Amino acid sequence: MGKGGQNYGKSENLGAKSESKGENYAPWSKDVRECEEKYQVSLDKGLSNADVDRRRMIYGLNELEKHEGTSIFRLVLDQFNDTLVRILLVAAVISFVLAWYDGEEGGEMEITAFVEPLVIFLILIVNAIVGVWQENNAEKALEALKEIQSEHATVVREGRKISNVPAKELVPGDIVELRVGDKVPADMRVLSLISSTLRLEQGSLTGESEAVSKTTRAVSEDVDIQGKKCMVFAGTTVVNGICICLVTHIGMDTEIGKVHSQIHEASQSEEDTPLKKKLNEFGEALTAIIGVICALVWLINVKYFLSWEFVDGWPRNFKFSFEKCTYYFEIAVALAVAAIPEGLPAVITTCLALGTRKMAAKNALVRKLPSVETLGCTTVICSDKTGTLTTNQMAVAKLVAMDSKANALRSFNVEGTTYDPFDGSIQSWPVGDLDLNLKMIAKIAAVCNDADVAKSEHHHVANGMPTEAALKILVEKMGLPSGLQSSASSGYDGVLNCSHVWNRIEQRIATLEFDRDRKSMGVIVCSSSGKRSLLVKGAVENLLERSSFLQLLDGSIVELDQNSRKTILDSLREMSTSALRVLGFAYKEDLEEFATYNGDEDHPAHALLLNHAKYSSIESNLIFVGMAGLRDPPRKEVPQAIEDCRTAGIRVMVITGDNKNTAEAICREIGVFGGDEDISSRSLTGKEFMELPGSEKATHLKLGGGLLFSRAEPRHKQEIVRLLKESGEVVAMTGDGVNDAPALKLADIGIAMGIAGTEVAKEASDMVLADDNFNTIVSAVGEGRSIYNNMKAFIRYMISSNIGEVASIFLTAALGIPEGLIPVQLLWVNLVTDGPPATALGFNPPDKDIMKKPPRRSDDSLISAWILFRYLVIGSYVGIATVGIFIIWYTHTSFFGIDLSGDGHSLVTYSQLANWGQCHTWTNFSVSPFTAGAQVFTFDANPCDYFQTGKIKAMTLSLSVLVSIEMFNSLNALSEDGSLLSMPPWVNPWLLLAMSVSFGLHFLILYVPFLAQVFCIVPLSLNEWGLVLMVALPVILIDEFLKFVGRCTSGVGKSNARRYSKRKSE
Repeated sequence: MGKGGQNYGKSENLGAKSESKGENYAPWSKDVRECEEKYQVSLDKGLSNADVDRRRMIYGLNELEKHEGTSIFRLVLDQFNDTLVRILLVAAVISFVLAWYDGEEGGEMEITAFVEPLVIFLILIVNAIVGVWQENNAEKALEALKEIQSEHATVVREGRKISNVPAKELVPGDIVELRVGDKVPADMRVLSLISSTLRLEQGSLTGESEAVSKTTRAVSEDVDIQGKKCMVFAGTTVVNGICICLVTHIGMDTEIGKVHSQIHEASQSEEDTPLKKKLNEFGEALTAIIGVICALVWLINVKYFLSWEFVDGWPRNFKFSFEKCTYYFEIAVALAVAAIPEGLPAVITTCLALGTRKMAAKNALVRKLPSVETLGCTTVICSDKTGTLTTNQMAVAKLVAMDSKANALRSFNVEGTTYDPFDGSIQSWPVGDLDLNLKMIAKIAAVCNDADVAKSEHHHVANGMPTEAALKILVEKMGLPSGLQSSASSGYDGVLNCSHVWNRIEQRIATLEFDRDRKSMGVIVCSSSGKRSLLVKGAVENLLERSSFLQLLDGSIVELDQNSRKTILDSLREMSTSALRVLGFAYKEDLEEFATYNGDEDHPAHALLLNHAKYSSIESNLIFVGMAGLRDPPRKEVPQAIEDCRTAGIRVMVITGDNKNTAEAICREIGVFGGDEDISSRSLTGKEFMELPGSEKATHLKLGGGLLFSRAEPRHKQEIVRLLKESGEVVAMTGDGVNDAPALKLADIGIAMGIAGTEVAKEASDMVLADDNFNTIVSAVGEGRSIYNNMKAFIRYMISSNIGEVASIFLTAALGIPEGLIPVQLLWVNLVTDGPPATALGFNPPDKDIMKKPPRRSDDSLISAWILFRYLVIGSYVGIATVGIFIIWYTHTSFFGIDLSGDGHSLVTYSQLANWGQCHTWTNFSVSPFTAGAQVFTFDANPCDYFQTGKIKAMTLSLSVLVSIEMFNSLNALSEDGSLLSMPPWVNPWLLLAMSVSFGLHFLILYVPFLAQVFCIVPLSLNEWGLVLMVALPVILIDEFLKFVGRCTSGVGKSNARRYSKRKSE
């Protein structure tokens, strides 16, 4: 919309007087003359060109605003608004500067010195690219909304009718003509009906399940959008009739404009997923821990780069070693690299991507990766009714026919929920043996009907009114009487074979269109024998008023008396109470005026058909034959899905634009409410809910069990979702219409329908259901829970590994020994070696009872206090093992019978190793050469290099122990508290494969010379590998003991064992 469009009604009253603001004017509550006066326009002449130009200056163009999206630069910066990322960035910058400084000072200006900062920068760049790509696709819902706007309109201006006027040029006060098939270009007041009836399909905007009849009569000012019967809304479609309308609201002031604004507002308030929040909290805690450990490392080692003497009680003669200072600064950087699980974002993305593939196989198409995890902690599903819980296809549920006596009825239950003739049958039906009464019902339903049904790929679609299509499907299920089965059309290949036969036998020669006064439709037909008759269908009460007779089971005609009338009306009330829409059937054979009528305009009877006022008299003295109850039926699988939600601790709330009685009946049928439950406090209209005081709204939403909100508008849905989120609920919202889009955007998980859903709803959603099936949501929630459990497993695994790395570096600094692990090695372990096992943990099989547990709360701890203690113990062992093997190599020729003297390296005392920085002061210190693979290391020039370049073998042992321990630790992560005896490794064969890949990658960098040089390591002998495995294997025994203690103290022991045995037996 143009700039002026935001000032709609704010500067002047349509250019005349300054009155109340245009927003406060309610044209639906004013009669036609008042509206013409208000907008200063004549129905016949329309606006003048000068009026149009002046009003366009005030109100702008009739189009939706284009909101400025976030710039790419801003999106890139936002990707670094993360604690872990910032720590990595600082670490990368510092390590880059230190590498450059070492080279400038005469050190090695080689690529190996820059591997660490370059790898970190690469991680950050890839992370930023993925984040920008995801966020840049967020606002497509607004673009999709523009697609449903009309492009052209037929407008009356200066007394002339102008076709194909661009819809964006309409202004308030324009007179517009609408015809069948037209898309409404703006919100308009109906001024005049040219046809007898006007119906619009506005379900995508209001949630109503069938086309709505419009009128020119004013309604109350405070009605909801569904009650504005004299208004037509932009983006909706005319399905029947012709009318003249007055444009009242354009652009952003239309109902669809309000939806556009609500979508934009909802997109501005999107929150992080529960897992993202947990990781952010973890990052903040990690920052504090890293800060404390770095400070401790500096304090412990400050004596090595800063010394002083005390003179007269005061420190004097300070000596500062910049070289030593930068060395311990490098250790601090190594600590940061060790503490951060750099591979975690990649592993999480991989696990979520695998989850999306699993969900896609179950017809849940995930559009945004984090949604997979959020689904797992869904506590409330807010579901639309029409098209989600129901099929959005009208179907006959009950057929009532006359019996052998005048005051007796026969009732048949009709199965099926779609437009497929083979979907269900009629219970207790006399197949092929239709009596005369049932034949007449089939004939009227087939011939007095303008709809058609066609097969489209995997489903059937209706062309025309859904109620009429449902009646034609009823005719197919009724079948043909035995005498007509041989007449089944051989040349007809459509869906409606029986209807086609009836229409061939009874040729329609005239139609008495439906109108809102008599509430019926009639057709005059000529049978193959030349006999004329009138077939009528419509509202039962209206048909009974114009009926004088009944047709009984055997075809005999009897008078319609009060008892018979009461019997029929009682049956009608019973069906209406069950939220069925009931249509009656009647006919008339004594057509004096039309006895010879054949459709000729010159026939005297033709004049009667041109006068709609005469239709009631033509449709008089009818013979009533029966009635059918129709509804938008619930999907077959929904009741079980609702029960599954209840078992899983998930509440289901139904939020629909449909009327209260219909919605309540459906909710009782699918199990949201009990059959006899008092739901007066659980079923409110959207308006009733909005009128509640603030605290009562929150209290109402906390009621246990199911809730229903009917006649709900988009703003009502948004308010419900907002209040639920404020109370700590994780909300999944389903919907298919334009009116659902703002709430879909606001919810934690927006779920759109893939078949019946509008493009607006799909673009606003996080997930699309390919089969429009509520049951798919429940399956997706189960998959989300399984994925979250597996993510917890690999997050715990990766964090425990990082704790071990931090412990190793901290011990190194605390003991004062040479650095055993350098940053580039830690990066390799965190990114590459740990990656495959962590990803494989995402394939852990789901628990069998995963949907029998209540959902986790979004604020539940990712790691409990006991789990943290366990991993601190494991981490401490990792630190002791990696540092211990480093010390063993320097100080022992053998360890537990394993000979380490084969390479010829020299031994030093632990005291010498811990004070290696003082090496240059030692007298007579010498070191023998030693071999590592094909290399020989000599130290004749500078024996002190034995603690720098000579530590390469000890570093290799430390790195190999770290890799081996982390591989064995991944087995520990298979189950949070289950023993490996009950949850053996082959439960997840992918993990065994991943461990093989990781060991293979480690062998690759050990035994390929170029890679060994990059990572500052050398090949190991078999004896040395034996030592590595001996030091690494105890990590399994330690964690098994801790798990045993955990099971004994919690009493929840052996669930995993039982789960595995069940899985094994299956």
